[in-house]
Amino acid sequence: MSDISHIIQQVAIYAPPVLLAITVHEFSHGWVADRLGDPTARMAGRLTLNPLKHLDLVGTLVFVITRMIGWAKPVPVNPHNLKNPQRDMLWVSLAGPGSNFLVALASAFLFHSLKGMTISGSISSGILIPLFYMAQISVSINIALAIFNLIPIPPLDGSKILMGLLPPAQAISYARLEPYGFVILLVLIMTDVFDVVLFPVIMGAIHLFLGS
Repeated sequence: MSDISHIIQQVAIYAPPVLLAITVHEFSHGWVADRLGDPTARMAGRLTLNPLKHLDLVGTLVFVITRMIGWAKPVPVNPHNLKNPQRDMLWVSLAGPGSNFLVALASAFLFHSLKGMTISGSISSGILIPLFYMAQISVSINIALAIFNLIPIPPLDGSKILMGLLPPAQAISYARLEPYGFVILLVLIMTDVFDVVLFPVIMGAIHLFLGS
């Protein structure tokens, strides 16, 4: 019974930061695209802060397993509606990771504010202690999500950012990797590549935000 109670507590602590991270990430993509002339996300009902509209089953399961990396259902964007598709897609793609870094910064501020408090009384403890751990997890989740999505492998945001920086001919050539991107990601996730290369970067950034 205690194991079940512990699992429920873990889910209750992890679920809000995870849902916030993926919702803000996808909403930011759609919002920037809409501002730059593409209403596709808004017309598809994805320009919303409702997390149920953005959840992806596989990406959520990866979140549950790794507790760090994963993905949501991509917000639809039609580059042809943008004034300058290559340049504007760079900003649309940057919006997701950028928003996660901002949420991580706000969460770090909350974490350090709560850390300095002396929590006394059952009501305060019942509210502030879970909030403290949620803020801590929010920093980790948002930083991990931002850094993971900056990897330049399709369909992650980093690939579109790179295509926005490359000359048109090279960008078109690089875009041909997209059909194989998901397989490449799965291989990297299932091997030690991320453990050796990605996790030290993520942990270093988390340590920078949270301190010792």
